[in-house]
Amino acid sequence: MRAAVLREYGEPLDVTEVDAPDPVADGAVIELEACGICRSDWHGWQGEWGWLGLKPPEGQILGHEPAGRVIEVGGEVESVSEGDQVTVPFNLGDGTCHQCRTGHGNICENIVPLGLNEAVPGAFAEEMHVPVADHNAVRLPDGVSAVDMAGLGCRFMTAFHALAHQADLGAGDWVAVHGCGGVGLSAVHIAAALGGNVVAARSTTCPEK
Repeated sequence: MRAAVLREYGEPLDVTEVDAPDPVADGAVIELEACGICRSDWHGWQGEWGWLGLKPPEGQILGHEPAGRVIEVGGEVESVSEGDQVTVPFNLGDGTCHQCRTGHGNICENIVPLGLNEAVPGAFAEEMHVPVADHNAVRLPDGVSAVDMAGLGCRFMTAFHALAHQADLGAGDWVAVHGCGGVGLSAVHIAAALGGNVVAARSTTCPEK
């Protein structure tokens, strides 16, 4: 299969042929239909964030905002089947720890960041493997396209969790959004959809695009 491989930090990715993945017993293989491009991919491509444990090795396949169809599953997988259209979270959980079992798999005690760790090659490829598929492969609702899902990715999920779950934003609440990048603009959309009164300020520290 073809994939975009990180050969050298800061240099163009190498679009080349690599071995297609095979599923382990609890995993699934996804044929990618779309994948977003995140600022975190840029940091990984630059070789930054090593202090966070997010410095991918050279030879890594980046990409962590995927959507596609299941084409093969391991023998232990029960929640998804071949043909299902799914997405996969950035932070992969083990499905067994306390955080995963209480709905907080994004902070799994054994978290692995998709595409930024050599254990989990990312989605800038024709196919990708999803470990612990019963936990990490999430079926898309009918009518949600792969392209739309890839556009939601990290930025909308991060903003939604912050506003709807952490801040418990309700109709009529005031929201101040500082910085209008991907997450900030997503926060504006979500806050408005939740009925909030939104004030957004563009950061003066970011260069003009």
